[in-house]
Amino acid sequence: MEISVTLAPADRRREKPKSGEGLGFGTRFSDHMFLMEFVQGTGWRNARIVPYGPLSILPTAVVLHYAQEIFEGLKAYYAKDGSVCLYRPEMNARRLNRSAARLCMPEIPVADQLQAIRAIVRTDREWIPRARGASLYIRPAMIATEAVLGVHPSAEYLFFIVTGPVGAYYARGFEPVRILVEEKYVRAAQGGLGEAKTGANYAASLLAAKSAKEEGFDQVLWLDAEHRRFVEEVGTMNIFFVLRGELVTPPLTGSILPGVTRDSVLALAREWNIPVAERPVSIEEVFRGAEDGSLSEAFGSGTAAVISPVGALSYRGQEALVNRSRVGELSRRLFEEITGIQYGEIEDRHRWVQRVE
Repeated sequence: MEISVTLAPADRRREKPKSGEGLGFGTRFSDHMFLMEFVQGTGWRNARIVPYGPLSILPTAVVLHYAQEIFEGLKAYYAKDGSVCLYRPEMNARRLNRSAARLCMPEIPVADQLQAIRAIVRTDREWIPRARGASLYIRPAMIATEAVLGVHPSAEYLFFIVTGPVGAYYARGFEPVRILVEEKYVRAAQGGLGEAKTGANYAASLLAAKSAKEEGFDQVLWLDAEHRRFVEEVGTMNIFFVLRGELVTPPLTGSILPGVTRDSVLALAREWNIPVAERPVSIEEVFRGAEDGSLSEAFGSGTAAVISPVGALSYRGQEALVNRSRVGELSRRLFEEITGIQYGEIEDRHRWVQRVE
């Protein structure tokens, strides 16, 4: 794939962060973006890097009316030796293609996706914060752009990648979060869009998340759509529990996003000879475990926060503390192992890291 590059003029380039302090998440963006279009019968074309700026689509574009849209999220890190690392980007590329297939959108060869990611990271390399704990967030996305009304797959698409420097996802960093178990609303049902990374899933979560935050909680824990009983995932993360010494997480049955970090957690736990189970987990089992002490840890996993310890769960007015609302031993070990690999501080035994030349 040939990629043309048009650099932003010097007077249009914004000030880059001098450190990782005060970055927050998703509020600052780099100087350039990658664009590529698809037309049915022609395929993908016009791969290019251009200055960051508005996208031009018509008000009747399919994405604006029928939500035909997917995206991904990954990061680039400065390693201690000065090289730039991408963490398991091929998994994000394959997942984007699975999401595309689910929403009747065209797939993009994994090699082309990786080439585009490397190209935009190289172009805006100086935007990568050098501080430990900070990184360059990378957001590939695809939207349906055909200007037509009528419920059917678009014949035209735009694929783009934007990047931006980020710090910790939660303002207070690696501290236990409080989670509200949601009973009224559901995120996704089996046979729906739950396993695709599409904006519709996140739109469906906004009201419950807003209400939870107004009550002082950090996140919502979703239950299954059929029984409102079995744990599925947290708003922006997969969820794990340590129950009776076993690491337990809900199975991928079609309504849960197959997280890249989730896969890393399972691989590391098995490597460390920790018993692992991917099985249904009822909210009653979780609360019984908190009451009788058999639940020793709970944590979320995701690209944004990596590992997020859970300090408390609230369900039907009852609050259960997890590990006395402290960071658990396994949560900390996983966080340090994964971030150590991402920043090139720990041996990459699984070959998860790809360097950007």
